[in-house]
Amino acid sequence: MRSRADLLPADPPPVPKVPVWARPRGLVLQDADAAYLAGAALNSLDNLVRQDFSWAGAWRQRLALQSAAAAVNLTGRREDESALRDAHYLRGAGDAPGPAGHILMAWRRLASRTTRCDEEVVRPIAEQHLGLQWDEGLAEVVANAEDLAASSRPAPVLAAEIAAAVYRARPDAELLAFWLGDVLLAHKLRWPVPVPLLMGQASSPVFKSGENRKRIRPGGEGWGRAVFLAYATAAAEACDLGADLAQRAGRLTAVAPKLRAKGSGDVIKLLLSDDAVPGSWSSPKLSARGARRLFDRLGELGAVRELSGRATFRLYGL
Repeated sequence: MRSRADLLPADPPPVPKVPVWARPRGLVLQDADAAYLAGAALNSLDNLVRQDFSWAGAWRQRLALQSAAAAVNLTGRREDESALRDAHYLRGAGDAPGPAGHILMAWRRLASRTTRCDEEVVRPIAEQHLGLQWDEGLAEVVANAEDLAASSRPAPVLAAEIAAAVYRARPDAELLAFWLGDVLLAHKLRWPVPVPLLMGQASSPVFKSGENRKRIRPGGEGWGRAVFLAYATAAAEACDLGADLAQRAGRLTAVAPKLRAKGSGDVIKLLLSDDAVPGSWSSPKLSARGARRLFDRLGELGAVRELSGRATFRLYGL
């Protein structure tokens, strides 16, 4: 964990952005064009990931929340990002997270784990959070993931292939297909931690085809091109989010020396490492009342946002 001094870089590097020409615009009909856009956009994202910014944890978890909301929507449930955030941060110790909450936990774990893709890692996600019964079909797909990752083919191609393989084995495992796509992409790009990307685009136009705009399923006609365009779009949006969080994190770390409350350094680290922190948070160094005063002070200084829009049970984040 970074020390308080480490959170105050004198001259932080600029956040890489995806250039305008690498962002999908209009209809892209050729696989080669889609692959080119994906490669260019992911190159910018790769540069961002390797900078290991102090706010990278909050960035990944914000992307995880977006992905989980898209996944929940795909199941026909109505919980949005705000409802998912509330369910996660405000539930009592030992309370079951519910179906939507389990989906959020799957993507939060994606955004905070290594890029290993084996049964020991994947099976608990499938069974505990995505409600899937593990079988030989899923086990075989996961067992073949290592060989797939060793291929010389580009990372987005492999992500599309493992997602298609999951769906072929188990059509009811579509959420896991998207989840594993991001794992394999991160593994191939040698990122230390995956970045939630693909699921967040599941309802976007890139996954629609034909006059009736039917959703393209993993492995279906046009799936590979759709995945390329999804990664190009997702990488651009992730870089844009990173630029926004960098500014917010800069304001937070700039006011850090003005904070006198014991435990304020721990709060800053939490804000930089997670999507949100409950206003009732406490620690041996900082009481719940002290934390509320600290969050009020940070809000006055423009260093945090209150994310719930409520007068009570508040949540704070970058």
